[in-house]
Amino acid sequence: MMTRRNYLKLCVAVGAGSTLAPGLLWASQTGALITRPIPSSGQRLPVVGLGSSATFSSAAGGEDVQALTQVFRAFVEQGGSVFDTAPSYGASEAVSGKIVNELGIKDKIFWATKLNVAGFGGGKADVGHARAQIEASFKAIDNPVIDLIQVHNLGDLGTQLPVLKALREEQRIRYMGVTTTFPRQYEQLEKVMREEPLDFIGVDYAIDNRVMEERILPLAADRGIGVLVYAPFGRTRLWSLVKGHDVPAWATELGIRSWAQFFLKFVISHPAVTCATPATSRPRNVIDNMGAAFGDLPDAATRERMAAYIQAL
Repeated sequence: MMTRRNYLKLCVAVGAGSTLAPGLLWASQTGALITRPIPSSGQRLPVVGLGSSATFSSAAGGEDVQALTQVFRAFVEQGGSVFDTAPSYGASEAVSGKIVNELGIKDKIFWATKLNVAGFGGGKADVGHARAQIEASFKAIDNPVIDLIQVHNLGDLGTQLPVLKALREEQRIRYMGVTTTFPRQYEQLEKVMREEPLDFIGVDYAIDNRVMEERILPLAADRGIGVLVYAPFGRTRLWSLVKGHDVPAWATELGIRSWAQFFLKFVISHPAVTCATPATSRPRNVIDNMGAAFGDLPDAATRERMAAYIQAL
């Protein structure tokens, strides 16, 4: 297995724009890429994906296309496919669509986007605006079919879900779903999960934010709904918590080489989770994140040990 020193050297090299040959980045990785099936279809997806909010969105808005191009190149080279975006993430969707087409990797990306209304946390939507927004997403990726569109932050479900259902029936989208990262909406999320034929939900879940384990993740398993996890690092919260601390030595038994992999392996080890989508604008972080999709996953006892370790910091 690659040593930690060589691994970090590799991350720095790629982050600096190294032109490493395809296939070399994970040449020393052991084990197979971990995948999970989408419950409604059986299609398997890698358990670690790529998000496009936060720093990714900032880079896209600043037209730092070269860095994001390297992010996508490294992501696909490591076996990644699930890319989560949204029209509300600034220029992320348009810039990413251009990049994946220029790299010729469009067919390797599982494109997951969203349907927004004005503002966050809901509001009234207009059917015409919803359709126009969706067509803009199709234009961004330049593809006749989009893998997944979700109603963002539960939006206006009465208006937007019928639009997505029609697109799914027309086979213009493969899957549909809803998202929220607002605790005040969790009860409404449970309701729509019980009442609507969803393929996916997108929710916040992290080692120090385990509310989803109480009701929503078990409900997703019962209803056969896939789960995309947002904010698996607690946005910046977990990084502040572990600053100055080393990853515990016992975590190396799971092939964990960084805090990112520690946090991600906890999240993806929950059996109801289909894929976690951490956002980053740095190729070295993509390589680090994708490392969590290889090797062993913690069992129930180890999960509790991991959570207790973080709680004690």
